[in-house]
Amino acid sequence: MTKDEKYMFRCLQLAANGRCTTPPNPMVGAVIVYQDRIIGEGYHVHCGQAHAEVNAIQSVKDQSLLKDATIYVSLEPCSHYGKTPPCADLIIEKNIPRVVIGCMDPFALVAGKGIQKLRDAGVQVKVGVLEKECQDLNRRFMTFHLYKRPYITLKWAESSDGFIDVIRTSGRAVKISSDLTQMVAHKRRAEHTAILVGRRTALLDDPSLSTREWYGQNPVRLVIDKDLTLPSDLRIFNGEAPTIVFTAKDNNPKYLNTTFIKLDFNKDILPQIMQVLYEKQLQSLLVEGGQILLQSLINAGLWDEAYVERGTIALNEGVPAPSISCPYEKENCMGRLFLHYSNPTYKFLK
Repeated sequence: MTKDEKYMFRCLQLAANGRCTTPPNPMVGAVIVYQDRIIGEGYHVHCGQAHAEVNAIQSVKDQSLLKDATIYVSLEPCSHYGKTPPCADLIIEKNIPRVVIGCMDPFALVAGKGIQKLRDAGVQVKVGVLEKECQDLNRRFMTFHLYKRPYITLKWAESSDGFIDVIRTSGRAVKISSDLTQMVAHKRRAEHTAILVGRRTALLDDPSLSTREWYGQNPVRLVIDKDLTLPSDLRIFNGEAPTIVFTAKDNNPKYLNTTFIKLDFNKDILPQIMQVLYEKQLQSLLVEGGQILLQSLINAGLWDEAYVERGTIALNEGVPAPSISCPYEKENCMGRLFLHYSNPTYKFLK
């Protein structure tokens, strides 16, 4: 590992601290080095607050050292005024002579402009250090801006013999996940800005789709209910998080914290849903069921990752698990086997 890679790796460690708090902004870490010694660090803590470069510069006790220092940042410094001033301007103002950048920012208001502004000011700029790792850290942000859709993660638990549920008439769910892996599921919810289920899952499981077993903001809850047959006393309508219902109906009921969006069910609704989520700036989507919805997304190629928990019980019959055909990695988590799939179709890495 080179010296530049060593400090960029530290940027990545710092950036990851903002995983649940920075969206829709990207995770960014910054490190300031003077004579091979770190004199300042920072990361983007929360959307709307100071960026990583600002926090790193402010952490330097002796500001006179900045004129002979190098700042490492995992993502291209911004060059535009948003909720905060441009970080590229601050770097120039502080006379920092060298900037090492992990990867470019695909956001249209940046997209190389920050790099160019620095170079025009005479700053030495190096781009592409641990580029793949920096892009992968913000793969949700990257996917959203490059493909104009949210980053989609599929998740389900299946029995040891490949079923996700029995054929239910009683309305009672079969529990395949353990209490510990249920906590992992809530962690994934906290890492996404939206969560989607189908009508049958909402009706039979009555999920709250919240992060009650993990620290973090509740995702926006989405449910498909073409004919508005879901009862109003379901937990998805309890108002504790924003809820969006995709329907074909015009006359919608009044539910607390709930929005109804009409789709054309005579056409493929998946692209329509993706467009709505893009317009609402919902950058990441977790899909928890049911089987028809999950399989539809797989068949359409509209997914990026899938986490499949392999349970220890056999159901012998019931609703078959979705079928997904691509390489996967095995992961052991909380005493359970998880199969982690990555969609090879969508690529934003060089």
